[in-house]
Amino acid sequence: MLNDKKIVVVLPAYNAALTLEKTYREIPFDIVDDVVLVDDASKDDTIEVGRKLGIKHLIRHDNNKGYGGNQKSCYNKALELGADIVVMLHPDYQYTPKLIKAMCSIIANDVYPVVFGSRILGKGALKGGMPMYKYIFNRMLTFAQNVLIGQKLSEYHTGYRTFSAEVLRNINYMADNDDFVFDNEMVSQIFMKGYDIAEVTCPTKYFDEASSINFKRSAIYGLGVLRVSLQHRLHMWGIIKGKIY
Repeated sequence: MLNDKKIVVVLPAYNAALTLEKTYREIPFDIVDDVVLVDDASKDDTIEVGRKLGIKHLIRHDNNKGYGGNQKSCYNKALELGADIVVMLHPDYQYTPKLIKAMCSIIANDVYPVVFGSRILGKGALKGGMPMYKYIFNRMLTFAQNVLIGQKLSEYHTGYRTFSAEVLRNINYMADNDDFVFDNEMVSQIFMKGYDIAEVTCPTKYFDEASSINFKRSAIYGLGVLRVSLQHRLHMWGIIKGKIY
């Protein structure tokens, strides 16, 4: 615990057998109370690695539910466990677990209710090997999102996020998309509810075992992100009523 806040780390996994242990070993268990691993019908032995590591809360989807569907199971279980703070960390070792304490302390001390680990603040993305086309794509999408949503985040696309339980209970994340655009719908919901998001500079690693989506899926994702941002703006203006709000 941190300031009497129960901390649960959730690991949305898909084919993470080769990187799960490295990720798990760096989690700061002096403050983390529970870990939840959700295996989204992996084709490798991710769930077996989780058992060997002694992770108590293991969930395996019989069918692949997608990145968003995986996170829904993660957050539902964390709230069921009575979490006050929930850390969503990819088990592919792309983001360092060593920032968990810093990110959680911001929430535990009531400074911000949501904290993102940003690859764009500083030079973490390019130093870590992010492909240039993805970096440019990230910057263009983030600029468009900030204009449409009316915020100033350095990036909306990080997979390293920490939430107060209050935020998770007050947004309808179960109504969100089951694919990668889930993350952006959550951000839209968070801002629509009037919550602020803090960002912490986060180094990242790009290597063969780290999860990544290809160019085609990136393009589909980008179109989905723009749709969410436009929906956010139109909902703010009262022109439409978005079903996720």
